Amino acid sequence: MKIYDCTTYYSEDMMLDLRFNILNEYVQKFIVIESTFSHSGNKKKLNFDIKNYPKFKDKIIYKVIDYEPSDLYNVTSKSPDYFKRLNSLKRIELSYNYMENAIKEANDEDLIILSDNDEIPNLNSSLFKKSKKKLIIFKQLFFYYKFNLLYEIMPWYGSRGCRKKNLKSFSWLKNVKNKKYPFWRIDAYFSKLKNTNVEIINDGGWHFTNLKSPEEVYEKMKNFGHHDEFDISGITLEDVKKKMEEKKVFYNHFADKGSPNKWNYDYELKKADLEILPNYLKNNKEKYKNWLDL
Repeated sequence: MKIYDCTTYYSEDMMLDLRFNILNEYVQKFIVIESTFSHSGNKKKLNFDIKNYPKFKDKIIYKVIDYEPSDLYNVTSKSPDYFKRLNSLKRIELSYNYMENAIKEANDEDLIILSDNDEIPNLNSSLFKKSKKKLIIFKQLFFYYKFNLLYEIMPWYGSRGCRKKNLKSFSWLKNVKNKKYPFWRIDAYFSKLKNTNVEIINDGGWHFTNLKSPEEVYEKMKNFGHHDEFDISGITLEDVKKKMEEKKVFYNHFADKGSPNKWNYDYELKKADLEILPNYLKNNKEKYKNWLDL
């Protein structure tokens, strides 16, 4: 069985380099997908340069999406705000499903793993190595702003994988429920997103989000999937700077959808022991010292 690690890319060079170095010994091919449009629909330049990763150039398959989804809603000044969100979801779905163009050489028994760029699966997990389940979901530690600032109350079910023969689509893989349903749940047998044959990898890796400058975080929020909600929140660049300096999360992952308080959050992150980080990070503390809270 060979492993194909699939992810999207915007401009996260440090995170991509970290990913390649951590996963290199386990992965046959790295699939990197970049679009000429942001999730908010803004035209963007291509940022990926394979010359920045000479050590991994023979493993990288890079694909570019140079068009928009064909079924976007026409957004005008009179359109409902949720039209923007729906269009973002369509662009995100396109970025996932486009990955099918990059795994044609994989055979039916090869494992296809899908992650967002800041989600790194733990492929050294003993449970992962021995699992025979059709679907694998990695439960990951959640870090903010720095590699060791832990958002410990929020479990993150990020990376997920299955054999190519069981892959219905990449968007299906991304959206499948992060729960193992008992065999007697009849509804699971008729649902596309519920599954009884799933392995939850509890030591499933790491989710490193917003390891960026305040300006870069602000730009990300203006262009990511929930950009419509962020615009309505009224959060400024100065607000972002203040939260990062205070080591506080400003987005409430526990709030109900559409809640006006979703962006009015003040949870203080915890400094984590470096031992829970990937070995590559621990062995290269000097290289990443600006991104560690020491």
